[in-house]
Amino acid sequence: MANRDVDIAIIGGGPAGMATALAALKAGLTTRIYERYSHARPAGNILNLWPPPLHALECMGVDVKDIGAPCRTTFCSSTGSARADVKMPEDAAGFVGLLRPDLYERMLAALPGGTVEFNRNATTISDNGDHVQLAFADGSSVRAGVLIGADGIDSVVRKHLWGDHPKRSHDLAIIGGFTFEPAEGAELNECVLMHGRRVQGTYSSILSKGRKGHQWWVLEAWPDAKEAPADLHSHALQLARGFSGPLATIVEKTPEANLQRWPIRDRVPLTQWAKGRISLAGDAAHATSPYAAYGAGMSICDGYFIGQKLRGINLSDTGAVEAALAAYESCQREHTTAQVNQAYFLGRLFHHTPFPLTLVRDTVLDWTPFLQWVVGDTNPKEIMAQLDVMGPGIVV
Repeated sequence: MANRDVDIAIIGGGPAGMATALAALKAGLTTRIYERYSHARPAGNILNLWPPPLHALECMGVDVKDIGAPCRTTFCSSTGSARADVKMPEDAAGFVGLLRPDLYERMLAALPGGTVEFNRNATTISDNGDHVQLAFADGSSVRAGVLIGADGIDSVVRKHLWGDHPKRSHDLAIIGGFTFEPAEGAELNECVLMHGRRVQGTYSSILSKGRKGHQWWVLEAWPDAKEAPADLHSHALQLARGFSGPLATIVEKTPEANLQRWPIRDRVPLTQWAKGRISLAGDAAHATSPYAAYGAGMSICDGYFIGQKLRGINLSDTGAVEAALAAYESCQREHTTAQVNQAYFLGRLFHHTPFPLTLVRDTVLDWTPFLQWVVGDTNPKEIMAQLDVMGPGIVV
């Protein structure tokens, strides 16, 4: 490897970083992930994956058998009246509900030993034309043919490339959890998203190591500057009781250890990700509100496309590297930008519409096909269209 120690260097060991490594290895490229923490740290507890990332994972050698519970998704009012049915092709399942640590475990198991280097905090990045130089806090350095910043919403690689842009606060917060205790009225293989005047309440099936259960979340308007509730479980249960059906029972049966709360923030989408031999993946490129239910999935697909477009490229040819990174970006940037913007719009629509416009909003949602068109028909088609872009696999 002329003038480099590794073909692909990846900063960040989350889903985007691991997917990029898996795809690059499939493409025959030497790869290292540099993770600043001492171990893989799932950023959250619950997760959903749509068919495109599941296809990507399988192509990259990850065992996806029984990784989660396939779910049919319905949007409802707080009283349970259906507003939209997420329509998937007959030959495709909906998303699967799973636990984020299970995904990490499966992806790590597919990586060869030594691919991830922990306690590696990158401090300096330099694109030297024919390679990228990384310096670390421990005084070591690495020369790479390509650098992928998969280091999250606070990405140092994004800041290096495009400067420091503020995160966009949504003034929303989620409390989410999971339980394997049965709850009367909660059907398996379904996801129900309900909206009240200011709160979303959701539950869906999960499958974890053979155990069937349910994940749930309640999402509410909550100013970033406001202190979090002292008792998350009681607060979540109070919100869940505003919805019909089994949501409150599921919340009540959730152990305290299975609860987590996080504020929602994103970043305004970039118009370009790559510069020279450096590009971005995952939240570093397109931090997304969970209203898209697609952040981790898009991150996995990023990695897939990076491996696909770098396969067979002469990494000593800077022009070829730049063209490959531009091709990766062309597969994902427009799609992810649409998802980020739609998630932001839905958050504003459901949680920040002022009274009395909430009455108009709910009338439209209850008596017109607007929500069916946006989240029931259009969005699933756009997500499934990614399968056509992806093709049958990385190595064809």
